[in-house]
Amino acid sequence: MSGSEIVVLGRLADPYGIRGWLRLHPFGDDPLAWAEMPVWWIGREGGPWREVGLKGLKAHGDGIVVLLDEVPDRTAAEALKGTLVGAPREMLPPPADDEFYWGDLVGLVVVNEADETLGTVAGLIETGANDVLRVVAEDGTERLLPFVEAVVLTVEKEAGRIRVAWGSDW
Repeated sequence: MSGSEIVVLGRLADPYGIRGWLRLHPFGDDPLAWAEMPVWWIGREGGPWREVGLKGLKAHGDGIVVLLDEVPDRTAAEALKGTLVGAPREMLPPPADDEFYWGDLVGLVVVNEADETLGTVAGLIETGANDVLRVVAEDGTERLLPFVEAVVLTVEKEAGRIRVAWGSDW
């Protein structure tokens, strides 16, 4: 399955223990609900995706840990560190009117209140406090804009645009 059909939900992080468990860094709300998905899709950035069965998913401390099929021990878990977790769009519920899957934002043009084009969303960064839009202009200039109500005024997916309160010289 190609990456354009997959919505990225999170990233596998450090191994947890010696039996193949991994810490999960989710990019969305309620990752415990992902236990309802019959299979997960994993892959590297820009690489192919493959199905993998879920053997376990649980809250642990202030995070989430996961156990996948074909990951019998810590060595196998270490090999998956940094791997993305996703699902085909048709397996996911539609987002609410004021919510977005990250994949829906990538590629949108970012325009400020003065109708100046700042660039295109190249990706998002999760910082803990809030998500950050990584916007790249045609000349290669990169801007990091906080994805908060004070900065992001509207997201117009159908028009392919995000309107922001951000100066072109900031």
